[in-house]
Amino acid sequence: MLIVTAKMPKRKLTLGVAAAALLCCCAIALNFGHALSREASAPASPNPKGVRSNQDRIDYLSAYGWQVSPEPVATQELLIPKEMDDSYTEYLALQTGQGFDLQKYAGKRVKRYTYEVLNYPTGEAGVQVNLLICKNTVVGGEVLSPQLDGFLHGLAMP
Repeated sequence: MLIVTAKMPKRKLTLGVAAAALLCCCAIALNFGHALSREASAPASPNPKGVRSNQDRIDYLSAYGWQVSPEPVATQELLIPKEMDDSYTEYLALQTGQGFDLQKYAGKRVKRYTYEVLNYPTGEAGVQVNLLICKNTVVGGEVLSPQLDGFLHGLAMP
């Protein structure tokens, strides 16, 4: 067996340990900063533009985590009122909270596609999701229970 020992001045040893610790801290900080920038660049919601087909609508809803019926249960053409009274206040607030501005579409025609939700977290049956689309762009949407004491909330999974 061979044992080799070396004498090193305390000052050089301290500098070496400090340099190694500094390198480790820099590497951790760079990696942490890179991870934060990836999270910050991730979209908060799916892109509402270019939603043309039934499959596009299903994919859009899937990005929120919803599994829906393969075909809409209803499709309606609606006219967004030019002037919205106080009865629209809560609904406009719901849409604005999701990043949709229905005021921009006042007086315009939109299509509302209604799908049955197959995976509502409470297991409740009959839950539906609506998408409002104008010129291949999602301009609004909500999840609702059509029952008398039902609920209404945004597209994000509760």
